[in-house]
Amino acid sequence: MSLPIYATTGQKIWYYSFRVIVGLILFFLIAPIIIIIPLSFNAENFFTFTPKMLALDPEGYSLKHYRDFFTNPDWIRPLKNSLIIAPFATIISVSLGTLAAIGLSQSHVPFRRGIMAILISPMIVPLIISATGMFFFYSQMGLWMEETFGISKSLSGYIKVILAHAALGIPFVIITVTATLVGFDQSLTRAAANMGATPTVTFFRVQMPLILPGVISGGLFAFITSFDEVVVVLFVGAAAQKTLPWQMFTGLREQISPTILAVATVLVGISILLLATVELLRRRSERLRGMSPS
Repeated sequence: MSLPIYATTGQKIWYYSFRVIVGLILFFLIAPIIIIIPLSFNAENFFTFTPKMLALDPEGYSLKHYRDFFTNPDWIRPLKNSLIIAPFATIISVSLGTLAAIGLSQSHVPFRRGIMAILISPMIVPLIISATGMFFFYSQMGLWMEETFGISKSLSGYIKVILAHAALGIPFVIITVTATLVGFDQSLTRAAANMGATPTVTFFRVQMPLILPGVISGGLFAFITSFDEVVVVLFVGAAAQKTLPWQMFTGLREQISPTILAVATVLVGISILLLATVELLRRRSERLRGMSPS
């Protein structure tokens, strides 16, 4: 929105001051993220800009940290673990979160607010508290699976981490799907039922296509949460389940490897792509519900 020609002096001052404030806030938020991108191309094993980099000398830049990330077994194994754990955790989060959101959207469900507060509590409770509780709960569950079903410790470790990450992702799915259901016309499901459709057919043929953007958005948030999470996996997982954030945390504490900068840049790129997808899905959801994207 442009400034009208009849604006007063006070309005002009606020107009430009507001944009400066927004720009400063944006810089404050993204500067720590943006700074790691050029550093990841450092030709030296430093975490700071070298004189050659500041002089824009091509010899000061290199892809060696990226080569180390994609060839070093110390990084490949955690990357594979993250790519195994995050999708399974996302599937569980989306399945349970979507069902919970649909159930809580029904007006006849008693204590809806209390149940919703409990389900989204992992987003509110400090993560270290959740991780401590998960450690005691899933350690006993792991022992039970190993003794009852003869599951190996490695497999039980993966199951524990996946379930723990799913518990962290479910609140994001519930919130996004619930927001999508706010504009959902319940008369569509009643019309489908009147025409003889079963609840299952109604869900997959009528309800799911309309709330699918919200479901996918929640799934993307759940995936990001699992892929970037480090505290819970430190408590629940073992060395065999070391994820990419865990390896980055270890690298900062022990190895001080600049490869961490390359990994961080890759993760930033993935996050940007996922968030852009979420925004496109949000706009599509608004169009499906007859709303104009703001």
